[in-house]
Amino acid sequence: MAVLTPDPKEDAMIDPFGRAVSYLRVSVTDRCDFRCVYCMSEDMAFLPKQNLLTLEELDRLCGIFVDKGVKKLRITGGEPLVRRDIMTLFRALSKRLGNGLEELTVTTNGSQLERFAPELAACGIKRINVSLDTLDAAKFRAITRWGDLDRVLQGIAAAQKAGIAVKINAVALKGVNEDEIEAMIRWSHERGMDITFIEVMPMGDIEPDRFDQYWPLSAVKARLLDQFTLDEIDYRTGGPARYVRARETGGRIGFITPLTHNFCESCNRVRLTCTGMLYMCLGQDDSADLRTVLRASQDNRVVSDAIDRAILRKPKGHDFIIDRAGTRPAVGRHMSVTGG
Repeated sequence: MAVLTPDPKEDAMIDPFGRAVSYLRVSVTDRCDFRCVYCMSEDMAFLPKQNLLTLEELDRLCGIFVDKGVKKLRITGGEPLVRRDIMTLFRALSKRLGNGLEELTVTTNGSQLERFAPELAACGIKRINVSLDTLDAAKFRAITRWGDLDRVLQGIAAAQKAGIAVKINAVALKGVNEDEIEAMIRWSHERGMDITFIEVMPMGDIEPDRFDQYWPLSAVKARLLDQFTLDEIDYRTGGPARYVRARETGGRIGFITPLTHNFCESCNRVRLTCTGMLYMCLGQDDSADLRTVLRASQDNRVVSDAIDRAILRKPKGHDFIIDRAGTRPAVGRHMSVTGG
């Protein structure tokens, strides 16, 4: 049976607040070769593989979103590069670049980059985000539980050698990497990389020390003024980060502040999980089951209609809050389930 495709001219995704959805984050797996303390439990129960969308289904769904106006696709996980045959998906999606899709990118922990960087570059990936919270090997192992810092650094070098621009994402953790922030900025900028700091997000089972590790980025930014002159700049990558430039290094520093200053007013993003659940907001539990619709019909217009109904439920903003007196996180799912 032929697959019928919606007309992109008539199918743009506009939410109830007039925001055009043009950015899709796609989690291709909930599995990861790290167990970062703020992302997942050490003894994670991962989804049965049969529950996941196939790579072909992921490609089909992404194509529908591109036809509906998505300009940017970010592939995430878990750790996306641990999924078997993942480059098959990247090769398929790369064919959409210049045909509606403007950017294909990935967020990774860097552990598999040395292996995959050349092929990612060949697929048209020009920028990636690498999650890296410390440059101290022992501390890195403590944060990730299983990670090897040298392997990640080798992966970053391989990506840059392949011509891929790397941005470092670091979660600001009070009492953990608090003493490294300035050094990480200088290290990143010396190597031509932007760095973005992210506040801890209350997702999944919050262990007691998660409250103590929360470090508001307003305090981080204020402290940076002791060593850097920070100029506000009009620079965006399509995501929620707000950027400044440090005069002393010439490099950019981003801040993602879901708690101290939410980024919802201009949100243009939705998130697709590896099981085909569409989340209209990272900080809300409302979702739409696209897997069932996708498998029930070869008519992409049926899937497109289901997406439209979901977009009409996109909320104005999230409900993130960190409060030691609270007994539950803002949302019950782990970060790795939604893909950040």
